[in-house]
Amino acid sequence: MDDSNNYQIDVWKGDWGLPSIDIQCLQVLAYAKFSDVPLTIREINNPFRTPRGLLPVLRYDNKSLDSPDDIIQFFRKMNYTCDDSLTPKQCADIVSYDHMLKESLYPAMQYIWWIDQKNFTELMRPWYAKAIPFPLNFYYPSQYEKQAQAMMESLYPNEESMTQKCITLLSNRLGDDSDYFFGTKPTYLDAIVYSYLAPLLKLPLPNSSLQNHLKACTNLVKFISKISQRYFEQDYQNYEKIKAKEQPKNNCDDVDIEFPHKRRNQFIAGFIATLAMISYALFTGIVEVTPIRDDDDTLDDHEDYMDDIDD
Repeated sequence: MDDSNNYQIDVWKGDWGLPSIDIQCLQVLAYAKFSDVPLTIREINNPFRTPRGLLPVLRYDNKSLDSPDDIIQFFRKMNYTCDDSLTPKQCADIVSYDHMLKESLYPAMQYIWWIDQKNFTELMRPWYAKAIPFPLNFYYPSQYEKQAQAMMESLYPNEESMTQKCITLLSNRLGDDSDYFFGTKPTYLDAIVYSYLAPLLKLPLPNSSLQNHLKACTNLVKFISKISQRYFEQDYQNYEKIKAKEQPKNNCDDVDIEFPHKRRNQFIAGFIATLAMISYALFTGIVEVTPIRDDDDTLDDHEDYMDDIDD
């Protein structure tokens, strides 16, 4: 390996503890980390500044590559690889899993990202509109939505149950005793799976049963967390610090703001409940109240009693 080289890669920025929320960008970044590629990462968030309107873009020697497959092949050509210990059978397995994810999981995620109206309007469009410079932020989110719709129309219907089976298959393949899919070291397959599942797990999607299915596969959740902590530690730690700062506010301050008279209302509610219980008891005869007579009545009764004794 020639560590004198330093390649520049342009990517979509990260969020929620990920170095990038884009699948292709994340795949290349993960493979580069696993293979110790010397990279200078530049978050440009502007497809207009790329050769073909695509990210990621690898730049070197006044040349550029913007296909994840081409970028990874270039890394291998330059002797940066994390797959040198794999057998031919394992390499064939990677090709099979890569094809399965592209055919099953990728279209489903495009649907979740861009076609599901709740996710699109509440999360994806606002996020990209904020990330992309004006005035392109009005253009690209709509374009991505149209591209996803075209993909759904050109492909056969992709049922969610089939996508869930794909995730379950990955969970079964990983198992509970392995850190990675081929043992103790991450490979290209781990980069591929991480690039799909990490955004699906981490993005705060308003509507996604597929995300809930992934969360139920605890070994895959641990797999994602382990890679994030080991290989993208700064992004992971920065996000954890943000969450730690927001947690007390979410637990206390927000409650006080939403219910500023909480204790007063609790007291009033308790008083009304007690009053209702007493009224019910009196009405049903569970409790009887004997009238208290005044002092004159009590004195007359006493005198009548003494007269009876004298008689």
